[in-house]
Amino acid sequence: MIIIRSFDVNKPGSVVDEIRGGVAGGSILKGVLKVNQIIEVRPGIIDRDDSGNIECTPIYSRIVSLYAEQNELQFAVPGGLIGVGTTMDPILTRADALVGQVLGEVGSLPEVFVELEVNFFLLRRLLGVRTKGSERQGRVSELIRDEILMLNIGSMATAAKVLAVRNGVAKLQLNRPVCTSRGEKIALSRRVERHWRLIGWGNIQAGTTLDVPPCPI
Repeated sequence: MIIIRSFDVNKPGSVVDEIRGGVAGGSILKGVLKVNQIIEVRPGIIDRDDSGNIECTPIYSRIVSLYAEQNELQFAVPGGLIGVGTTMDPILTRADALVGQVLGEVGSLPEVFVELEVNFFLLRRLLGVRTKGSERQGRVSELIRDEILMLNIGSMATAAKVLAVRNGVAKLQLNRPVCTSRGEKIALSRRVERHWRLIGWGNIQAGTTLDVPPCPI
């Protein structure tokens, strides 16, 4: 499931015995989620080690409730939006903190990437840029090494630095780790006149992944 919302449902001043776990909302792409199922959220908690290298620790939890609008479910399948009540610490889900992450059965989630190799396609002209009179919209220039782009991968939006470009393939260094899979489509945006503008799209061909700690359960 791709997470597009996450929140803390507890009210300020709640007593300890009444505190409920964090809630994640999103759309199931494949598979089935069931009440009492043990789940994993990737990338999870993101940090850096003493050398400055990015590392991530997946979050493991248990589903305590499933909702589709006002209907309580015992299991959920692909289609529509689902609210997943869990046993996670609410501070991990507060204020959409898990947006862009992926939730699913333990051991079934894609790898976590920190660099991507993308086969990209650029638009001919910029979209959504104002023009003066009969002036035509600006052309989209080629990707430049070391420039910063904005990538949209699933529900995750992250900045990325262009490391190399060759024969329609770009190597990108991500600002945040992303849980995704090869073949996934992404959107590319460039900062134009203080706004991020769509300039093209691409498909993930390969990349550099992080070693994810095994499930302790």
